Amino acid sequence: MNPNHNAKTVALVTGASSGIGAIYADRLARRGHDLILVARSADKLRTLAAKLHADTGRRIEVLAADLTRKEDVLRVEQVLRSDDRIGILVNNAGIGATSTLVESDADRLEEMIQLNVTALTRLTRAAAPGMIRRGTGAIINIASIVALTPELLNGTYGGSKAFVLAFTQSLAHELGPHGIQVQAVLPGATRTDFWEIAGTPVDALPEQIVMSAEDLVDASLVGFDRKELVSIPALPDVGDWERFEAARQVLAPNLSHASAAQRYRV
Repeated sequence: MNPNHNAKTVALVTGASSGIGAIYADRLARRGHDLILVARSADKLRTLAAKLHADTGRRIEVLAADLTRKEDVLRVEQVLRSDDRIGILVNNAGIGATSTLVESDADRLEEMIQLNVTALTRLTRAAAPGMIRRGTGAIINIASIVALTPELLNGTYGGSKAFVLAFTQSLAHELGPHGIQVQAVLPGATRTDFWEIAGTPVDALPEQIVMSAEDLVDASLVGFDRKELVSIPALPDVGDWERFEAARQVLAPNLSHASAAQRYRV
């Protein structure tokens, strides 16, 4: 599904008030989509909505919701279930951490799982039936390169993004036959307020590894238009990913047998 295909299709974007989410909102509006913007700050959402409407003429609705709170997740779910205009869901909302497990606050880690895993799963579950019924739709899930390199940052964060990648791969198998396109985007270090919130200022990172949010989203949408299941905007050679994925597929037939492999026999 090319997001240019139907100007009447509404895109719902979470974590839309700043950073990657705000750039997705801008780019999708410029492609002709009306928007529903979801984030905690109603004031920031209203400011962004006014700017996008002035710049593009698109209809922009705002929905203030804290997706770490179940009651707010349920409100967004209701919108996704009931609004048949919604054809694109961008699951962008997320938080991270750069401290070690033992140095992290357990409640903060639980909040991260709620946002990065639980809310994303529930919103996708709410959107999918309508897309199946209509035979069209798109779900874009923002993961991270730590889904592939969990040693780089906090393990709970890496695990949550590994979930997003695996979840998206499974969704492609489940929803693809119904005409629904899914994409996992794996950003590397990106210049947003993510890093301050996670505990490491972005300016502390080597400049040569930090991408702008604009470049990240623009590259990801190129990958979307090319119907990539997994887009890694910083990766120069797509063959590296293809070989990685091919190796995973080679493993598949031998991951479950009736008896232990000979190499484990004493």
